[in-house]
Amino acid sequence: MSILKSLKLAAAAPALPSDTEYGFRTKLLGWLAEQKAMAEAEITGKPFTATRRVTRTNDAGEKVRVEAPRHVRKGWFTDTAGKMFMQVRYGAKPIELAKGMNAVEVQNLAALPAVIGAISDAVNAGELDTQLQAAISDRKANFKPRAKKAAA
Repeated sequence: MSILKSLKLAAAAPALPSDTEYGFRTKLLGWLAEQKAMAEAEITGKPFTATRRVTRTNDAGEKVRVEAPRHVRKGWFTDTAGKMFMQVRYGAKPIELAKGMNAVEVQNLAALPAVIGAISDAVNAGELDTQLQAAISDRKANFKPRAKKAAA
């Protein structure tokens, strides 16, 4: 016991990135990194596969964690005039980057990783915090609370 008394003890719990005040930044930065990797893969002509961890039952009946592919939507698109745009989305809605502007015009696919890097820098600097907070509150307003199950 004397060894423990010599140490400075404290009651502490690690903060999860999603539980912090600006956890939405972490989520958005992860999405932007994935978009950048997808753009770089498309530029080089290599396939891009995003994965997620899932639990499967093997032949012996044991549950094991494996990587499974998942679908990722592109954050960029080309309009009818042939111009390329990059949008930052929260859920299904694009986020306004400036008043009335919800996309960044990109010259070509080769310039896309640099644009995504600039957007990531803006997120890190906190330039999109107010727009993200508004998008989160709008999305939360659309969700209805689940009905509680009746006690049997």
